[in-house]
Amino acid sequence: MRTSTILSLILAIVLGSCSEKKQDSTVAVPQDDVSSYLGQWTFDFGQSSVGWLQVRQEEGYLDADLMWGGGSVAYGLPYVYVAGDKLYIGRDPKNVVLTRDAEGKPQLSRRYPTWIELKRDGDSISGYYLSPKVDGIGLDSVYIRGAKLPEMGPAPDVSKLSFGEPIQLIKNNNDLTGWKLIEDNLKNGWSMKDGVLTNDPAQVEGQDHIRYGNLRTEEEFEDFNLKLEVNTPPGSNSGVYLRGMYEVQVADSYERPLDWGGSLGAIYTRITPTVKAEKPSGEWQELDITLYKRHVTVKLNGVTIIDNQPVEGATGGAIQSDIHAPGPIYLQGDHTAISYRNIVLTPITNE
Repeated sequence: MRTSTILSLILAIVLGSCSEKKQDSTVAVPQDDVSSYLGQWTFDFGQSSVGWLQVRQEEGYLDADLMWGGGSVAYGLPYVYVAGDKLYIGRDPKNVVLTRDAEGKPQLSRRYPTWIELKRDGDSISGYYLSPKVDGIGLDSVYIRGAKLPEMGPAPDVSKLSFGEPIQLIKNNNDLTGWKLIEDNLKNGWSMKDGVLTNDPAQVEGQDHIRYGNLRTEEEFEDFNLKLEVNTPPGSNSGVYLRGMYEVQVADSYERPLDWGGSLGAIYTRITPTVKAEKPSGEWQELDITLYKRHVTVKLNGVTIIDNQPVEGATGGAIQSDIHAPGPIYLQGDHTAISYRNIVLTPITNE
């Protein structure tokens, strides 16, 4: 056989082998793969909003829970499905009045669908929240990017915790040293006097509503024990955010039934206290909170009302989504008047 023929055969074999290897290395994206989306996800969207998603496979259908920015967790959504390599999640429709009569009564209304489209890449997820424009041309969109949450571990043994040195979060009894507003563009209703941190979001009758800001520590923390006292005026509504992610509800709930959205000491729309321990509005009350390995214990006025329970994900109003990152203590100030004092954080030093 001629040398040129032999070389041609060898070249053909090598090229064929390379072609096969190239084809083998290309893995097709799974289509209609439900399993890859099951579990819990946390994500960021918009300017600084945080969301949480849990996708479940029930008997014969998919279901999901969603926390979208502020507000509560929506348990159960209008629809959830996988098509191709994307996950589609329905949200409540947007109701819009298009025309009104001379007296201002609605004449023509529309219910526009809103939904989320997500695509998975390993343990990351990205996509858009989509909403049709009311003029009927095009879509408004908000970009979403997040990550899968690791499985929740077993409840830790809090009896074996080790602690560092306590940190006084009120640095100066008569100014806001160590604290700053989260939203620079909003009005500051917070002040410090004689060691009492007070929020007074006053409104002026007949004028436009004034938006007040939330207050956070300049320092950031990992897991810790937090002790503080709070005074809840009648009808008050505030919150203490742990690491900027999990809200411990602060409200005047003395005569209200236990509820995960309104009870003092609840983890907002996540965990309901097991027992009532509030005092009447206007009295100082003690909160003793321990956060460790995504589990929380809350004592109210010396009574354990939440005992080492897992917090599945961020609560409404969270400012960060990374469960591994340290975060601030932040106090909700955009609702009503509230007062805090004797705020002491003690870091947990266990690995």
